[in-house]
Amino acid sequence: MQNSQFETVLRRITTILSVVIITLTLIGATTGILLSFYYEPASGAAFRSLEMITKEVSYGWLFRKAHQIAGHGVIVIAVANIVVMFLGRQFNQNWLTAWIGGILFTLSAIGLAWTAMILGWDQEGYWRFSIELGTIEAIPLIGSQLRDILIGGGGISTITVQHLYTLHSYIISVAAIILAAVHLVGVLGQEKQMHTEVSQLKPQQNAQSELIPDIGASAVES
Repeated sequence: MQNSQFETVLRRITTILSVVIITLTLIGATTGILLSFYYEPASGAAFRSLEMITKEVSYGWLFRKAHQIAGHGVIVIAVANIVVMFLGRQFNQNWLTAWIGGILFTLSAIGLAWTAMILGWDQEGYWRFSIELGTIEAIPLIGSQLRDILIGGGGISTITVQHLYTLHSYIISVAAIILAAVHLVGVLGQEKQMHTEVSQLKPQQNAQSELIPDIGASAVES
């Protein structure tokens, strides 16, 4: 009984975290759209445009900070959600939609953070991305081709920023929103199923509890 109550609590936590995930995802998408009005995806210009957004655009610093917090926070929440689902033994066939949506969303959130690495065009992002490119190039068979696709051939340049900006804004972001919605729908579906199962068990438990006094009374009479 205690184990069942523990799993029920974990399922409720999963539902809450799923709502937080889609909320942060929508915040990140909304602030990203607002930032895109002023952002310039080009080497050098990217850094200057972000500085202009932070210092000159009204509430630009707030939108940029909210975008960063939502992007990093959703990864932490997504990983925590997977851990909670695992601890709650939520890995049966009925949770397939929630599991697939949650895992793929976590990967897409990590992909968003990775593609944003070079978009600021600062020293830290530039050298981190250079190191990551070395790791990608070491992948057998497809490493060199994948590196050329990402940077556009040659060295890191405006084409690289544009490629990463396209992946970040138009491909992975859309996928993340869809996967967050799929995960939430899967979790809510299981929550509804859990309520249905509980409501079906209550009449049976009440019937059993009514039978126990009758059996005791009959034993006394005999």
